Amino acid sequence: MQHDMMKRAIGRSGIEASVIGLGTWAIGGWMWGGTDEDASISAIQASVDAGVTLIDTAPAYGQGLAEEIVGKALQGRRDEVVLATKCGLVWHTQKGNHFFDYDGAPVHRYLGKDAIIYEVEQSLRRLRTDYIDHYITHWQDPTTPIDETMEALEQLKTQGKIRSIGASNTTTEDIAAYVAAGQLDAVQEEYSMVKRDIETSLLPLCSKHGVSVLSYSSLALGLLSGKVGPDRVFSGDDQRKDNPRFSQPNRQKIAAMMEDIAPVADQHDASLAQIVIAWTVQQPGITFSLCGARNPQQARENAAAGRLRLSAEELDLISHAAARHLRDLDA
Repeated sequence: MQHDMMKRAIGRSGIEASVIGLGTWAIGGWMWGGTDEDASISAIQASVDAGVTLIDTAPAYGQGLAEEIVGKALQGRRDEVVLATKCGLVWHTQKGNHFFDYDGAPVHRYLGKDAIIYEVEQSLRRLRTDYIDHYITHWQDPTTPIDETMEALEQLKTQGKIRSIGASNTTTEDIAAYVAAGQLDAVQEEYSMVKRDIETSLLPLCSKHGVSVLSYSSLALGLLSGKVGPDRVFSGDDQRKDNPRFSQPNRQKIAAMMEDIAPVADQHDASLAQIVIAWTVQQPGITFSLCGARNPQQARENAAAGRLRLSAEELDLISHAAARHLRDLDA
C-alpha cells in the first residue's frame, strides 16, 4: 500500500516539512573527500521530486560550497522546500572560542549578534534566496550569553529573513536557556539505534517545551545501512577505518540484528536501510531524520522511508532486535 510522505511541524513555527530531510554535509565535501557538483545537484533535485521538502545545509560544509550547490539546485523551486541552514561556526572573525582549523585557517564557535547578522546575509546570498525557513546555531559558543544570540535571531525573524529558530549540538542546560530566552522550535542532534543517549536527556525536555527534534546520522555513517557487512575492509582515508564503532565484532552484531528485521523489510518490499530510517522517525520524540545522499538513487531510497508506516508490532520487533544485539557494542 503506497502512503504519502509523512509530514510534521517544526516546533510552534507553523512550518510543516517532510519527516525525511536531505542532509548536505557530504555535498560540501567537508570531511568526506571531494564533491561532484553535478551529482549533488541531481541528488537534491531527485529528493524534492520524491517528496522531500526539508533541505538541511550549513556554511561550514565546505566553507560555503554546500550552500552554493543547494542554491543552484533550487533555482526556480525555492518555494517547494523548507530550507534549513546554520550559523555560529565562523572564519570571518576570531572572536569566540577556537574550535578547529580548516585548510590551515582557524574556525571559531561564535554566536555574537554582530556575527549572526553578518552570517545570515552570506547564507542568503549563497542560497540565492531572501529568507531561510529554519535557522540553526550549529555549535554552542561558551563565550556569548544565549540571550544575546536569541535577541539577534528574534530580530532576523521580525525582519522576515528567517522563519524559525533551531539549535544544534546542545546540552539540556543550553535548551533550557534557549527556551527561557525566546521561541526555540527545534534542536538538531545525532540519534540512531546505536546512539540513543538523548532519549533520557534531551527528548523529555524538548517534548515538554514543544521543541521538535531533527535527528541526523540515522544510519550511523553506514553502519546501519545493511550494506556494511562483517567482511568489509576499510582502506585509505576512509574515516571508518579506525572507528571503534565499526569494529568487526560490532559489525557481526549488526548483521545478526539485520537478520532479525529482514522479514519486516520483505513485508514492506523495502531495504534494511529504509526500515531503520522508518523506525527512527517513528520513535517517540523524534520528529525528522536527516539523511545524506550523493546521487539521485540514494535520494529516492531515503525519501521512500518517509512513506513507510510500521505497525506497533513491527516497531516492537525491531526494538527488541536492537536491544538484543546492540546492548554491548564497542563505542
